[in-house]
Amino acid sequence: MATTEEYSARAKAAVMAYKVEDAKKVANEAVADPNSDLLAIINNGFSAGITEVGALFDAKKIFLPHMMAAANTMTAGMDIIVPEIEKRGGSVGEGLGNVVICSIEGDIHSIGKDIVAIMLKVAGFNVFNIGRDVPLKTILQACKDHNAIAVGTSALMTSTMVGQKTFEEMMKEAGLKGKCLTNVGGAPVTQQWADEIGADIYSENANDAAAKFSAKFKN
Repeated sequence: MATTEEYSARAKAAVMAYKVEDAKKVANEAVADPNSDLLAIINNGFSAGITEVGALFDAKKIFLPHMMAAANTMTAGMDIIVPEIEKRGGSVGEGLGNVVICSIEGDIHSIGKDIVAIMLKVAGFNVFNIGRDVPLKTILQACKDHNAIAVGTSALMTSTMVGQKTFEEMMKEAGLKGKCLTNVGGAPVTQQWADEIGADIYSENANDAAAKFSAKFKN
């Protein structure tokens, strides 16, 4: 049997090399080892790997396909380890609260918000990724159903950005503004737009979203 540190190093290496089978192998070995610290393997292995890949992506040293390949690799390992942690009576992350995330109505893009969802999970949030082209009423209902502390909407087209403004108005009417923070993102979205419509958080990318959410809710 390997040490937790060795499992972690292999998990991190698998993510950074985009090797799904390696991620599954180390995850299965760790799960079979009663002495392994599965939470540490997630934090110091899979999460550490995706964080480094995210930094490379932000620095434009790698591109979106690489980021997605790394995310898929991490997910492959997490899908094996997380159920085992729960079976042992534990939980992943720090239980910082429920977050709803989606691509807004009319927008079929999903890659960006999927990466944000992963990074928020890594940061310790319970993420409900409810998909793409999601009607505003459905997003609002999801916030209520999951007692969300925050909701993130992604818009990749200027034509769908207006939905973010309408959603802010719907949140106010439902009495959720202030109780559930709103986050907006997407290629054409800016801090100026977020300020204009009254959104609580603007995030430029996945790492930015994770950092800003953590700053808001870890204090």
